[in-house]
Amino acid sequence: MRKTRVSLARGALFPAVVLSIWWLGSSTEMWNGYVIPNPGRVLQALQDAVADGSLARHTGASCFRVLTGFAISTATAVPLGFVLGLSPEARRLTDPTLDFLRHIPPLAVMPMLILWFGIGEPSKIVVIIMATFFPLLLNTRKGVDSCDKGLLEVGKVFGMSRKRRFMEILLPSALPSVLVGMRVGLSYSWRSLIGAELIAASSGIGYAIHDAEQLSRSDVIVLWVILMGIVGSLSDHAFLRLSLKLTPWEGTFDDEG
Repeated sequence: MRKTRVSLARGALFPAVVLSIWWLGSSTEMWNGYVIPNPGRVLQALQDAVADGSLARHTGASCFRVLTGFAISTATAVPLGFVLGLSPEARRLTDPTLDFLRHIPPLAVMPMLILWFGIGEPSKIVVIIMATFFPLLLNTRKGVDSCDKGLLEVGKVFGMSRKRRFMEILLPSALPSVLVGMRVGLSYSWRSLIGAELIAASSGIGYAIHDAEQLSRSDVIVLWVILMGIVGSLSDHAFLRLSLKLTPWEGTFDDEG
């Protein structure tokens, strides 16, 4: 417990220094208050967002899109990663196409997605799927590749069924890599979503930032950028906690931090 408190205190030190410099610079008018709003204006913008419901509405919309796209991507990329890891023939057939698709930035196809789906939910969810699919796929395949083939042979010799070899040998071996891919994919999903919402949306954090830019509200922009970092950090922290429960042999939370 004491170690955790010390770690949290150290982690809060740099943000506290940045906040102090920000507040001091704003108070002494070291920079233009329109370009870099003072913390008081940002705090007032937060109170306004809570009062009018925009905080819950935009954050909820973005979280829904991230969770939906991430779930669909996980449900498709992870099984495919196991198939490609176990089947060299399947890998040879799909690698050229997957390698081609992997290098296309998700936001590059956003205009076409808007043409197909409009600015509704499908276009943004597809962008999230494209951003998260390949980190999940490649890390899953890497996890399968790293499994000790000798252990699989030993299991076969001792009469273990294919299902038991998968559940008791292959899956535990590949799971850490799968979870790393999921963690990276979750981070990518937030980045791609905000870009998509900046381009075409009527709700969400990216839309709120774009709307504030149109109204020249730098305080609101800073507020949503800070909230975006907080939401992303909390989701990553929660996923890391879950990962360590699923793979306790991989270390402790403090070690990862």
